[in-house]
Amino acid sequence: MKSHDGKLATCEAVLAETSYLLRDRLDARKRLLAAVATGNVSIPFTLAEEAAAIEKLMDRYTNVPMSLADACLVRMAEIHDGAVVFTLDEDFKIYRKSNRQVIPTCRPAR
Repeated sequence: MKSHDGKLATCEAVLAETSYLLRDRLDARKRLLAAVATGNVSIPFTLAEEAAAIEKLMDRYTNVPMSLADACLVRMAEIHDGAVVFTLDEDFKIYRKSNRQVIPTCRPAR
């Protein structure tokens, strides 16, 4: 992430999940919110407008199961051609955008 020179886009569901995962890291949570406040992380996704598409994705991946945050990221990848998803989630090896297209991801090495 430090080497990424562009702006990042996400949704509220991902921010909520990230904040939860950072619950013991007050400094990191503050940096996350500061990135949103300064516009370095934008939120161009409106769940109300994409609810039907999100529901279809979650129905398609009930066997995984797909979280709301994951569904939003898959939908964002469908909407924004050329998007790369930064994730820690192995399920993105399974998910496909527009039914059959692999979603480009960037995942840190373990």
